[in-house]
Formats: sequence, structure tokens, C-alpha cells
Amino acid sequence: MPMPSKRTLAVLISASLSAGCVVGPDYTRPELAMPEHFLGQAAVDRRPARSNADLIAWWTGFGDPQLTHVVTLALEQNLDLAQAAARVAQARAGLGAANAALLPSGSISGQTGRAYQSVETPQGQVLNSTPGFDRYGNTYEANLGASWELDAFGGLRRGREAALAEYQASQAGAAATGLAVAAQTADIYIAIRGLQTRIAVARQQVQTQEELLATVNLLYSQGLAAELQVHQVEGALAQVRASVPVLETGLDAAMNALDVMLGAPPGTHRGELADAGAIPVAPHIAAAGSPGELLRRRPDLIAAERRLAASNARIGVAIAEYYPKLSLSGLIGSATAVSGGNLFSSGASQAAGVLGLRWRLFDFGRIDAQIDLAKGQEAESLAAYRLAALRATEDVENAFSALVKREEQAYLLEQGVDSLAHARQASFAAYQQGVVSLIEVLQADENLLRASDAKAQAQTESARAAVAAFKALGGGWNAAQSVAAN
Repeated sequence: MPMPSKRTLAVLISASLSAGCVVGPDYTRPELAMPEHFLGQAAVDRRPARSNADLIAWWTGFGDPQLTHVVTLALEQNLDLAQAAARVAQARAGLGAANAALLPSGSISGQTGRAYQSVETPQGQVLNSTPGFDRYGNTYEANLGASWELDAFGGLRRGREAALAEYQASQAGAAATGLAVAAQTADIYIAIRGLQTRIAVARQQVQTQEELLATVNLLYSQGLAAELQVHQVEGALAQVRASVPVLETGLDAAMNALDVMLGAPPGTHRGELADAGAIPVAPHIAAAGSPGELLRRRPDLIAAERRLAASNARIGVAIAEYYPKLSLSGLIGSATAVSGGNLFSSGASQAAGVLGLRWRLFDFGRIDAQIDLAKGQEAESLAAYRLAALRATEDVENAFSALVKREEQAYLLEQGVDSLAHARQASFAAYQQGVVSLIEVLQADENLLRASDAKAQAQTESARAAVAAFKALGGGWNAAQSVAAN
């Protein structure tokens, strides 16, 4: 094939590099209708003043060094984060391949061979009659080739656009994984402290019941109490004791879960948390922002938006299949089959230039199907992005509500525990004086145990609700360094 003229090459290259020749829809971030304020924002702002928590490192706002330690350790060692980092590396490699597709590619090839010609064959007999015939022949070849697909209609550029968006989505996904790891680690730690508090409450009640049993046994030995009363106290004591193993089972499971979050076998860090600690107190949630800001701050929403951009670009990739594919390729080299010849002599040189054309003229039905598929995937990604935004707002509202209501419950239960503790002391004193029956003392003990246990649970749940709020707000990473284009 004759080599194309310089004018033809210039026209083709100019067309391939023209920004106007990019088929498919240009991406525009969709506008989502979001409320101006969170419904629970006012109630959260009215909470009693506590230490403020920075959204980027919100776990430090709880004022618990052990909590800060385990979250920091999880962010360094968690295996979910290791998987997320590997996914980012894979997406980066895909982006590199998409970038490379836009550039020329070159190759060097070479070969050598040695052949033996038998004189028993007809050809060998003819050649053998030639003076100076050498039955051994050598062949040499060396070539330098280059090829370039001219992106005349932007299919490759749309592919790079999709790869870039996927890479950005993977980065945001890794940030979302880190946020989830930090929140789950903090949640497990708070649950551990809550269970330790509940176990302490139950054991304190066991001690109280044991003291009551000793008193009743003394009265019984003196003939001042009936045997029925002894059995009543023994039964109540057994019930309280039976609650401890159940709580300890939950504590063991939480300890094991925390070790796994820290990327370690169960039992590795149990000794560090063996001593019971106070339930962390939820800090003040500052700079919650508006629902619209979640779209720019929550990494999972950024990832969903970037996946939408990638699916939009793939529509252009599919549409580009309607148009011809143009390519340029060339080769220069040298080849010889003469024994003892010079491979790089002028007579052994070779060169070629090719203008390639590929056009799927009778395949438009399949291209139509590919475009419909790409459009369907884009519609799915759009719906997923909208749904993710709604659920993000729901997460914040639920966390705000739980935080405020659980703190209110804990405050009321604290007052109730104080009153029931005084009531129990009064009933026991009255029982010793014979004014009230043992049943009233046992009832006071049961009420106090339930209220104390409920108070510990409310304190635990309020702290966990604060963790959920920080997670729902997108705290735990620097949103100003978002990987998605604004």
C-alpha cells in the first residue's frame, strides 16, 4: 500500500486531537433536592455543653485516651483498609492503561535463523549444481515498529474519563472504609465499656443480695425469720448471679470483635482492656453543616457520584463504536538471507507505513445494544446516587434523634437510681425493725438493679449514637482534600 501523503496525515492527526470530536454526553453533576437543615439539629445544639469534637478526628473528642489508641491502631492495621488500598492500586493501574491507550506504542523485534538444505531434494539437486553452493544458510532480521490509534471521535478519551472517575471513586471508597473502620472500632470499644459497667452493677447487686441473705440467715437462726424468707432471698440471689454469665459472654464477643478490627487474633489486646473503664461521654457535635454539605463531605456519596460520572463516560465509549477506527503504523528495519551478508547494509534495509481503517459497518445492532446497556447502567448509577444521598440524610436524623433521646433517658434514670437507692436503704432499715416485709426489700433490690442496668445501657447507647452521628456526617477524613472534582 502506498504511504499516505503528509497532508492526509496532518488532517487525520488534527481530527484525532480535536476536542470537539468527542462523542457521547458530557457529564454534569446532578442537582439533588436537599433540605436546608437537619430536623434534629436544633435539639442537638441544645445539649448541655461538653467538649467539642473535630469532625476530622472526632474520636479524640470523647476524652478517652484508650479509645483514641484503639481507633488509631485500627486505622493502621485493619485488613478491610488493606483491601481498600489494594482496590485503589488496581484502579490506578486501570487509569494508567487508559492513559497509555492515547499514546503511540513502539516495539523492537529481531530474529535469526540457520537452515540446512538437503541435496536429495529436487530443489537441493538444482542448487547443488550452482558453483559455490552452501548447503547452510543464515537469515537475519531486525525491525523497529510503531503504531498509534488516532482517537478521531473520542472513544479512547471517554475511556480515560471513565477510568479516572473509577480511580477517584476507589479513593473515596477507601476513605469511606476508613471512616467505617474508625466508627465500628469506637462503637465496639464503647460497647465493651458499657458491658463492663453493667457487669459491675450486677456484681454489686450480688454482693448486696449476699449481705441480705446473711442478715436473713442470722434472723432465722435466732427464730426471728421464717425459712420461707431464707429461700426467697436465695432465689433472688440466684437470679442476679445468673445475669452475670450472660453479660460476660457479650463482653467476650465484643473483645474478640475489637481484636479482629485491629487486625489481630482474638485475645491479643484483651489484657489492655481487662480493667473496667467508664463509659465515654459523647462530646458536642460542632459544625454539623447542612444536608447539602453531605454530598461534598461523605466519602461514600463522593464515590457514588464518581461512579455515576464513569457510567456517563462509558456511553461515549459505546457510541464511538459507530465510527471508524483510524490508526497509523510504521516499520523500519533490515533483513538479509545471504550467508555472510551485512544485516545493516543499504541493500538489506526495509520500511513500511500503513494507514489502518476499521469500521463495524454491519454490526450496528450490537452497537445499539451496547449503548442501551451503557445508558441503563448510567440510569442505575444515578438512582443509586440519589438513594445514597437520601439514606445519608436519614442516617444523620436517626443518629441525632437517638443521641438526644438516649441522653435524656440516661439523665432521668440517673435521678431514678438515686431515689431507688434511698428507697432500698429505707426498706431494709424498716425490715430490720419489723415494719415492712422481706418482699418489699427484695422488690426494692430488683427495682434498683433494673434502673442501674438501664442507666448503663442508656449511657452506652448515647455514646454509640454520637459515633453514628459522626460517621453519618462524614467525619473521620479531610473532606477538603476530596478526590472528586468539585
